[in-house]
Amino acid sequence: MKKLLVVIALMGVVSFASAQEKQKNVYVKDGNLIKATLFHDNGEVSQKGFYTEDGKLTGEWVSFDKNGSKTAVANYINGEKTGKWFFWNEDTLREVDYNDSRISAVNTWKLSGDRVVSNE
Repeated sequence: MKKLLVVIALMGVVSFASAQEKQKNVYVKDGNLIKATLFHDNGEVSQKGFYTEDGKLTGEWVSFDKNGSKTAVANYINGEKTGKWFFWNEDTLREVDYNDSRISAVNTWKLSGDRVVSNE
């Protein structure tokens, strides 16, 4: 009976350890690009986006927190920051505009009670 209890206890530890294994990042060739899906330690998606074959970020990249909520959307062309980027948290949305990989404008919207307030 003692041996049976030890075996059952060990099986529980092994199954718990395997359930806690870190999700491996996934890279899939998609035409001339590499589609990347990166994960947090808890298995939730951390980021999704594309790389060029020479390793430069390109296209839209989306970031998520450990609970799966979207925190950012960014745009790249061959590793250069471009276009509108958006950053979210509990009560704020920040829009950052990029030109030639440099910030050209920033706008912030904040929830204030039941109103949305902008810095424009």
